[in-house]
Formats: sequence, C-alpha cells, structure tokens
Amino acid sequence: MLALAFGLYLVFINAGDPVIWVLLGLGAFFVLFYTWPLKYIALGELAVLIVWGPLMIGGGYYVLAHHWNWNVVIASLPYVLGVTTVIFGKHIDKYLIDKEKKIHTLPVVIGEKAARYSVLAMMILPYFFTAYLIAVKFFTPIMAIVLFAIPTLRTIYPAILKPKPAGRPADFPDGQGGWPLYFAPMAFLNNRKFGSLFMLGLLVDVILRLILPTFWR
Repeated sequence: MLALAFGLYLVFINAGDPVIWVLLGLGAFFVLFYTWPLKYIALGELAVLIVWGPLMIGGGYYVLAHHWNWNVVIASLPYVLGVTTVIFGKHIDKYLIDKEKKIHTLPVVIGEKAARYSVLAMMILPYFFTAYLIAVKFFTPIMAIVLFAIPTLRTIYPAILKPKPAGRPADFPDGQGGWPLYFAPMAFLNNRKFGSLFMLGLLVDVILRLILPTFWR
C-alpha cells in the first residue's frame, strides 16, 4: 500500500502523465502476480528482468527527466541480467521438483540444458552491453573495470556447461548458500563480482563526469 501511495503521488505531481500510469500499473501487476500465476507459466524470470531493469531504472529515469532514454534502459541490463541468473540458477536447481509439482518455470519449459546455456548467455551479455555504452560515450572507459570479473566467470563457466551432479562435489560448500543448490550459488558469486565492479565503475564514472564534463563526449 505504501508503494502504491508513493506511485499515485508521482502521478499526481506529474499532472497525471499517462506513461507514469502505465509504469505504475506494470509495477503493481508484476508485484501482485509474480508468485502466481507468472511463476507457474514460465514468466517469473521475465518479470524479474523487466522489474529490476527497464521498469525500475528506465521508468525511474523517465519520472525524473520526463523523457525516455533507451541507453538508460540498456545501462540497467548488465546488473539485472546478473540478478536474473541467480533466479534462473535456482530454478534449474529445482528443475525436477518444479516439474513434478507442475510449476512451469522457464527452465522446466525450455529444458535443463537450454536453461544452463541461457544462464551463460546472461553472464556474457553484460560485457557487450557495457562495451556498447562505452562506444556510444554514454559510459566513460572507466566502466571497463568490469573486465576484472572475467576470471570469476571463467572459474564457474565449465561447471555450468555440465548438468548438476548427483551428489555434492567435494570442494562445493554445503548448507546455507551451497548444496543442494548448485547453479544458484555460482550465479550469485559471478553476479556479486561483476555487480560490485559495475557499481564501483558507475560511481567513478559519475565523479569523472562532474569533474571533467567534456571528457569522453
């Protein structure tokens, strides 16, 4: 209710802007219906991707700047894709359980192997989005700091290429944050490394823009 109240306030102070009404409606829809039915019909992962990226970041920018900017939307994707890999990884870990319970998560619909390769794609794409935004001078080259996350990706990459093992590997953690989850912890590790560097890069990027406003323009 509090979130709805703030949303209505934003609509009010922006003279009932129809775009903000749409953004508010989409936000309410995904929040209310993520658990059911979206998660059960292979739309839960897509909902996370839309809410954490284009809706929150792109929509937030629109409310503040009063115009839509696709580069802002693209800038939201590197981090939100990492978040989505964690959700995706958990659903791969629960593949057999969800299939038995007829919970049609996206991994259940597309299959375990396709889901693993989707996770890998979502781990690699953020580097290309970041490179694109540097190339068009939306980001400064400081954002190339995310390349330091590649060693972490290379560490977990071989494991994601293979199905989940029947038993816990000897070097894999057990309990909280570990087994019986397998792909989710690896996705979290990758997202933590990339996400931390991405946020650090953003902070320095903003400072550079303030100190040297003509740099990389």
